[in-house]
Amino acid sequence: MKFRTNQLVLGLCLCLLIAIQARSGENVAGPETLCVMTFNLRYASQSRPNSWPERRPVMKACIEKYLPDLIGTQEGLYQQLKDIAHDLPQYTWLGTGRDGGSRGEFMAIFYKPDRFEPLEYDHFWLSDTPNVIASSTWGNTCRRMVTWIRFRDKRTNAEFYFWDTHLDHEVQLAREKGADLIRERVESLRTSLPVILVGDFNATAGANKAYDILVGSGLFQDLWLAARERRNEGINTFHGFNGPKQGGVRIDWILGRGIAEVVAAETVTFSQDGQFPSDHFPVIAWVKLAKPQ
Repeated sequence: MKFRTNQLVLGLCLCLLIAIQARSGENVAGPETLCVMTFNLRYASQSRPNSWPERRPVMKACIEKYLPDLIGTQEGLYQQLKDIAHDLPQYTWLGTGRDGGSRGEFMAIFYKPDRFEPLEYDHFWLSDTPNVIASSTWGNTCRRMVTWIRFRDKRTNAEFYFWDTHLDHEVQLAREKGADLIRERVESLRTSLPVILVGDFNATAGANKAYDILVGSGLFQDLWLAARERRNEGINTFHGFNGPKQGGVRIDWILGRGIAEVVAAETVTFSQDGQFPSDHFPVIAWVKLAKPQ
């Protein structure tokens, strides 16, 4: 009887440990699962409160809690991205400034080099002249762009694309034309490989034409809606350093095509001592890729 009791206690402890790991964001869904995050970092500022020096250790702690395999970031400045890479040496990153070179905000992609090999990558600007650096032609004053990488997963040898963008915050026409250009560029890949598109779209999911262009057209699947489990559902993804609010809107999306399963998705409301890492909450999803036909 004592042996059976010990077995029961051990089993309960194991179940509790698994539950804690799952809630903390640890990937317990198997080696083929990808944990992907989209995170508007809020550009580095020295203005208090919420200056970059105040936010930097909280940013590190937030990412370390989940340790996503891939992170599509928005708004990061060059030195800020170098700081994150220094604080999180398990990652490396690719990107370029939207104003060219190291200038302006980046759509930088962080990845774990021990797991992923970049096979090719590129950038283009959301304008009528997408190959012209820092181009802007749709009335938006902030230049907008895309960074993308084709990866090989060293665990599974599977290949896939990871795209990262940031649509305009003011001009609806620019959002729509940006979504149209992204759709055209993804279609021009003519690939059966999975494609994951993340970003700050500055548009409410399900209630904006930019969303319709990308999701309503059937090109992409909204992985939040596809998730078997959704954590912090109904929380606004932009909070302006005011914290979570129920009934908020979701403007930070993870979209995908060629996705076999979305195990879970979460809006991450992490903070430390009242300090949030950014004015956006990161959004994270645990996905399994479909095998190309």
